[in-house]
Amino acid sequence: MMGIPALRVPQRFAQLYRKHLLEQGVLDLQYSVQKHCNGSVTLPVLPSAVPSLDLPSLQSHVAEDTHSYCEIIQIQAPQLSKKGKVKSSQQRIKQALQTLMINKGEIWRAELDDDLPRGWRRHGDLVLFGEGCFTQPVWREIGSELWEAVALALGVKRLAKIKQISQDGFRTPVVTMLLGDNSYVTHIDNHIRYEFDVTRCMFSFGNITEKLRISSFSCAGETVVDLYAGIGYFTLPYLVHAGAAHVHACEWNLDAVAALKRNLQLNKVADRCTVHPGDNRQLSLSDLADRVNLGLIPSSEQGWPVACRLLRRDVGGMLHIHQNVTTPLRHQHQQPGETPDSQRTSVSEDEHEGVMSACVMSTSDRETWDAWARDTAGRIGALLKDITSCSWRTSIKHIEHVKSYAPHINHIVLDLECRPIK
Repeated sequence: MMGIPALRVPQRFAQLYRKHLLEQGVLDLQYSVQKHCNGSVTLPVLPSAVPSLDLPSLQSHVAEDTHSYCEIIQIQAPQLSKKGKVKSSQQRIKQALQTLMINKGEIWRAELDDDLPRGWRRHGDLVLFGEGCFTQPVWREIGSELWEAVALALGVKRLAKIKQISQDGFRTPVVTMLLGDNSYVTHIDNHIRYEFDVTRCMFSFGNITEKLRISSFSCAGETVVDLYAGIGYFTLPYLVHAGAAHVHACEWNLDAVAALKRNLQLNKVADRCTVHPGDNRQLSLSDLADRVNLGLIPSSEQGWPVACRLLRRDVGGMLHIHQNVTTPLRHQHQQPGETPDSQRTSVSEDEHEGVMSACVMSTSDRETWDAWARDTAGRIGALLKDITSCSWRTSIKHIEHVKSYAPHINHIVLDLECRPIK
């Protein structure tokens, strides 16, 4: 394979260089940023942009450090980024379907390009497409040959399409199998094995950063309660990696409960977990938790009284409170040199590679999160006092950004330490 040009920079300045290259439109998003054992990072750049790159000016503008460096090198075996891989797969799908259409005596029309999937989720040998693709009547006329061609192009055996998420309170997916009968899939995240039925249970890819964060906790000897366990998104990291002594997992979707029990067995941690099917507001437990996980969005507020009742009365514990927080739109004049929120550069999860942050947060986002956290801390303190008849100190330990849920709406987690005042 021919080499591609890349900018080699010190790892400590890689994020600054990447942001600058991205803003200038010269970063080649088809390939991954690569981190090397010698402490350097290579940032792929578009070949057409290389002649115009003024390296001394670039270095002085981005990294004001006499010991810094930046140089153009050739990478002989570049790794495709997630975006690049998807693009290649899209091309394979288009080529396969164009061949199929020709064999059927059909003409490939421009609107068919727009009807092909732009992305999908892969679970082993099953690909799950979203809405807004394969809607043209010609696809129905072709029938099963269409799905066989798509599966062959993607190197999988099964295909499915999700139409919507049911508003039944369980977030049950409305999924149709397009190719294959068995809808059970296996997904492995951070050495944890999840198995579930894609037609009955959701799997949230966007929560991977929070699952990794939980895996880094030290929960030895702790009793943890997961109020919204699902198929075990957070329950399993607490058991497998964080070393919790015991987890009480609450879930009211019986299909998710069945998958949760299966996953506990698969990961050999069922002996340290008690599953509580049904509405967690009816949970009879109290005064036992060192840590409570409230992983429900858009809001876990309905679980706050339950969580407060569960915390140990003698020493208290930690609450991990999930919430979708909306940053209000601001129309006032920005300060000189400040970039309006609407024009800020953000990096999608597909473009996020290696050492880079997945999103650039604005000052107004952070101010909104802090205000919500302070309000939540006050309300939790009041709930604890009402429940225990004692005063509590609630301390904001950390606010974690999980993902951007929609424009100006961010999924965050508040780590709130709650201690009784003796």
